[in-house]
Amino acid sequence: QVQLVESGGGSVQAGGSLRLSCTASGRTFSTYGMGWFRQVPGKERGFVAAISGNGDNLYYIDSVKGRFTISRDNAKNTLYLQMDSLQPEDTAIYYCAADRRLSLGYRSSVVNYWGQGTQVTVSS
Repeated sequence: QVQLVESGGGSVQAGGSLRLSCTASGRTFSTYGMGWFRQVPGKERGFVAAISGNGDNLYYIDSVKGRFTISRDNAKNTLYLQMDSLQPEDTAIYYCAADRRLSLGYRSSVVNYWGQGTQVTVSS
């Protein structure tokens, strides 16, 4: 069982930055691919970025490439998402996810474990 707790959401103006964190329980963190998804009301939860267990492979949706950076610290059981040049369309609840398939480019929202989510609001 893996428990995930996100933090770092908030409200910023367009062009600003936020850093999300996701801390995982357990001793198997490094064996899991980890990812970030986001959801707005009335829409399905969608893939944003993922990172393989050893951090070598990174995956992003096109709209965040060059603005968002996913990273992990396996010694601290923590996943990060650095979000720069934020735009109003980035407003959503952001969820971290753990699933070994995320290490291989898997992007479906059907994953093994979810965090509780953290709100990100970007105003124009």
